Amino acid sequence: MRGIRRTVGLRPVAAVVLLALAVPALAQQASSVSQDDITRLQDNVYLAERDISQLRNRDANRATTLQSELDELGEEVIYLKVKLRKEGSLARSEYADVRDRIEGVRTSARGEPRVATPVLQAAPPPAPAPAAPAPPAPAAAAPAPAPAVAAGMIAIPSGAELDVRLQQRLNSGTAQVEDRFEGTTIADLGIDGRLAIPAGAVVRGVVSNVEPATRTNRTARMTLTFDQVTFDGRSYPIRVTVTQALEGEGIRGETGRTAAGATVGGIIGGILGGFKGAMAGVLIGGGGTIAATEGRELDLPQGAVLRVRFDSPVQVQPPAR
Repeated sequence: MRGIRRTVGLRPVAAVVLLALAVPALAQQASSVSQDDITRLQDNVYLAERDISQLRNRDANRATTLQSELDELGEEVIYLKVKLRKEGSLARSEYADVRDRIEGVRTSARGEPRVATPVLQAAPPPAPAPAAPAPPAPAAAAPAPAPAVAAGMIAIPSGAELDVRLQQRLNSGTAQVEDRFEGTTIADLGIDGRLAIPAGAVVRGVVSNVEPATRTNRTARMTLTFDQVTFDGRSYPIRVTVTQALEGEGIRGETGRTAAGATVGGIIGGILGGFKGAMAGVLIGGGGTIAATEGRELDLPQGAVLRVRFDSPVQVQPPAR
């Protein structure tokens, strides 16, 4: 009986020992998610928005569906960020689920557009022969051929989009027409699977029109024209139009030292800061004119992101990597 009691008495002790060993492992798993992981999720949401924007020219309906899904994921990322800050820990499974779903949206956005299956119909009965032959229709003019792509070059088509982060503040109350400014591209621009413009390329622009706010004119405006992109020691003339103003986390370093070969995650999450979303109080009008909607000066801070669309094709030499 003593042996039985001794054996039975060991069971609670063993359970306590196993529980003590399991608790640190579980705690380590719960605390394995860091704020840097959440920042990467925010960066992935931004890149997914960029993929959806490129998809919209090919399949607007699909892009709208994916954007709704991405909006919900963006809210979940904010929830995870708040939960991690308040509770100090976050289960890895929660993080991985949101991360994989964002990547799923990106994969869908980068896929080929859906091709509708043609519907076969019975051939209509033959029409009666005309009484007299109709005169031949004049031959239609052949469409102008696309410009040939030079050897070793990549053609960026009209409609391609690029995100440019401003390197200096632009304010309608102080800016003057013909003021020069610069920005850097946030992410790589790929055309048909080939790198055309790398992240960190320098984009040059000029203030082509400015209307400061006054007592009689409560809507301040600026029109920004981008005319040149430079990378790998080469400059190319471009013609693009601003389509959206986005708010950035700001610049946390010297962007002039950004290498053209830096990774997207390193640029967004490190040197250039994160990404918040559409800039409040800003409206983009015809011709890319940026206007303030709150009755004050239009202010684009250093680090703000402008999404631009190519108005005409341009050929560039792919960067050496």
